[in-house]
Amino acid sequence: MTVTVRFAPSPTGRLHAGNIRTAIINALFAGKEGGNFILRLDDTDRERSTEEFARGIEEDIAWLGLTWSARVRQSDRIALYDAAVEKLKEMGRLYPAYETPEELDLKRKRQLARGKPPVYDRAALTLTDEEKAKFEAEGRTPHWRFLLEPRDVVWDDLVRG
Repeated sequence: MTVTVRFAPSPTGRLHAGNIRTAIINALFAGKEGGNFILRLDDTDRERSTEEFARGIEEDIAWLGLTWSARVRQSDRIALYDAAVEKLKEMGRLYPAYETPEELDLKRKRQLARGKPPVYDRAALTLTDEEKAKFEAEGRTPHWRFLLEPRDVVWDDLVRG
């Protein structure tokens, strides 16, 4: 299996030390493993992303002596992502949730106060069609959550073990 890693900065500003560290580690790891190092410009923030910053990122990476196998722009792939979202909805793997950021923050604070890790409680899975319609009538737009199987997910992280 070919190792593929990516470096995914947002072209909303210049690279900083943390970005550069990540780029170097990923490029060196890909090179060591004979794999691919992908530069993925995460340019979905249309208000703040600029072509000037994208060019600057590419120039900085090249100045560091790093070479990418491929360059991808997230904005060029929106149609692919939209199609994947629709497929996941059809498969029942995504479900709508209507909590506001403030409501989610309150849930998080309550869990932390009880000494629990802040994990989403899946409350939106129990919403009726009427409750969903009520939220939408209030002007709430759903955010979509991924429905995971109720089982442990385990992997061997090559960096952290």
